[in-house]
Amino acid sequence: MLQDHSVHACPKLEMNENNAPYRDEEAHAAALMSGRQPALTGCPWHDVNEMLQSAGLRPTRQRMALGWLLFGKGARHLTAEMLYEEATLAKVPVSLATVYNTLNQLTDAGLLRQVSVDGTKTYFDTNVTTHHHYYLENSHELVDIEDPHLALSKMPEVPAGYEIARIDMVVRLRKKR
Repeated sequence: MLQDHSVHACPKLEMNENNAPYRDEEAHAAALMSGRQPALTGCPWHDVNEMLQSAGLRPTRQRMALGWLLFGKGARHLTAEMLYEEATLAKVPVSLATVYNTLNQLTDAGLLRQVSVDGTKTYFDTNVTTHHHYYLENSHELVDIEDPHLALSKMPEVPAGYEIARIDMVVRLRKKR
């Protein structure tokens, strides 16, 4: 099981009148509105707890443990199977079904972004800002495209009654032969 990182193991946080960690509320709200997660404090359990609560999710032990594994290593792309393997190695008692359910809940809450490749493999991206991906066919890796100005030159007309929710561009790469 993951080590217990209680509040005592974390940096001392100044508390506000609601006995919650003080932070710049304007900056926090702006980060959430822009699709970014709030800045991490360096205390994994506190950070994951705050992320879950700000998204309206109850911080259960399994969500906390999986959130710690997901968000504790920065921006990354994982499949449910990859996260399940990490959880197993960390001795987190969780089923693959619970991993899938948790990933879907975190995605619905806006904390993860789902990226499908070939309609058969689904990755979960901890970077929820607008960006696109390279898919490396040889290693089955998903990598962020570092070009904020990448855009489609022509968009199809959207049918009446619909709006574009988002555009996912995945550029497939393979090593030259």
